[in-house]
Amino acid sequence: MKIFGKVCVVISIIATGMGVVAAVKKPTSVYKNEPSERNPMEGKKVRFIRNDNEPQNADGARGHLEAVGVSEHKPDVYEKKKRAFDIVLSFFGLVVLSPVFLFLSLWIVIDDPGPVLFTQKRVGKDKQFFKMHKFRSMKMCTPYDMPTHMLDNPEQYITKAGQFIRAHSLDELPQLWDIFIGNMSVIGPRPGLWNQDLLTAERDKYGANDIKPGLTNWMSTVGKNINEVERLIAEYIGVKYAVALSEG
Repeated sequence: MKIFGKVCVVISIIATGMGVVAAVKKPTSVYKNEPSERNPMEGKKVRFIRNDNEPQNADGARGHLEAVGVSEHKPDVYEKKKRAFDIVLSFFGLVVLSPVFLFLSLWIVIDDPGPVLFTQKRVGKDKQFFKMHKFRSMKMCTPYDMPTHMLDNPEQYITKAGQFIRAHSLDELPQLWDIFIGNMSVIGPRPGLWNQDLLTAERDKYGANDIKPGLTNWMSTVGKNINEVERLIAEYIGVKYAVALSEG
């Protein structure tokens, strides 16, 4: 019992420390002090306007977003309770998996010297931009802010460590921190890139921008019976669209 008591004390101390750090990190993780980096469409309903004269965005489409109203979404009881679940699960995940974090960090640096983490601007709840973290799986020379599928011969940019962590989805583990500080949830639609305008507009049709993006989603667990194209679309757009696809 004495050992159990000591363990509880240690966990409480760690939790308190992480809570303080999270409170400090939250403002900087959503570009609060960087107005030029914030999303002008935050809190608004949007639609995608195609224009072939505009640059191609990360969806491969040409055009821009246009505001058509204001989001009227109000969090329900489930969403509020879900936050407590996210905090507890992400905290214990960070503590228990800390040896894995250390091992992967060393491997990444040895394989290709540079930052361990890859930070990228993503679309969060209410279209608020936030800084999402991943273990770096690609070489330092890789073009920034471009989806892997849009790169020419993407395999040439993936490191040996990256091949392993991608194959086992370990590159997503740092997002436990994003969950802990409140930018993401354990379950929700995967966060889109800030410049995937077509995706953002499609998600608005199903209310997927009204909730926090997640580390995993409905499609990852039960959406195995639909084809690859449908799976990719549903994974990005979110739960409601995924259900519609699986029901035909």
